[in-house]
Amino acid sequence: MLQFLSLFNTIFNDAPQPWQLGFQDSAAPGFTGIVTLHNTIGFYLIVICFSVFWALFSIIYYYNTKKNPIAHKYLTHGTVVELVWTITPALILIAIAFPSFRLLYLMDEVISPTLTIKAVGHQWYWSYELSDFVTDSGDAIDFDSYMLPESDLELGQFRLLDVDNKLIVPVDCHIRLIVTGADVIHSYAVPSLGLKLDAVPGRLNQVSFLVERTGTFYGQCSEICGVWHGFMPIAIEAVSTQDFLLWVDSAS
Repeated sequence: MLQFLSLFNTIFNDAPQPWQLGFQDSAAPGFTGIVTLHNTIGFYLIVICFSVFWALFSIIYYYNTKKNPIAHKYLTHGTVVELVWTITPALILIAIAFPSFRLLYLMDEVISPTLTIKAVGHQWYWSYELSDFVTDSGDAIDFDSYMLPESDLELGQFRLLDVDNKLIVPVDCHIRLIVTGADVIHSYAVPSLGLKLDAVPGRLNQVSFLVERTGTFYGQCSEICGVWHGFMPIAIEAVSTQDFLLWVDSAS
């Protein structure tokens, strides 16, 4: 019975769902922070909306021409009110800014990464290089990742998302991702891992992430880069450290 119930609690693939409105399940601390910040700002927005609408409807109801036929400057002007609606938004912006800057700093910080991966965007595929590991010939492990055509898809694979060579990464390891473009501007985006980094030709952009659980995480290029922009997906498979080392040994 427990094994049957565990099937409904196991996440095998983190991919977008039809008519999805919310976020994908988080698999990295950075994305958890992004969702928390989104929910916090959403709470502020709800409070602000109710306050503004309450003020508008109160003014319309109490100060219309029938209830307030005589207008005078001392009835329509108040220094205290103006101070309130000036200082209160400033305090709200400060309350939003501090956690935003904190999260931005933490996501940009790269300290002693365990693994460095270089991703290069091409028209229209991704290529990867793991410079920390070398093959028998002394070269770094590198490979290209193309979208699987619909005719080659197997049962359970996703159309427009699965690739022929997935990027394999270990869980619970600090990974530094370096992204650049080979021809035009691309964007490396994997929602479940909180990754969205522009791939600009002639420039190296880097980000740090840590995968908290095993699974397959899908993303796509998020910068219009040509006619096949929608056909260069990203697939990252997170495995245990032992399985990652076995994959590195087979790739070398």
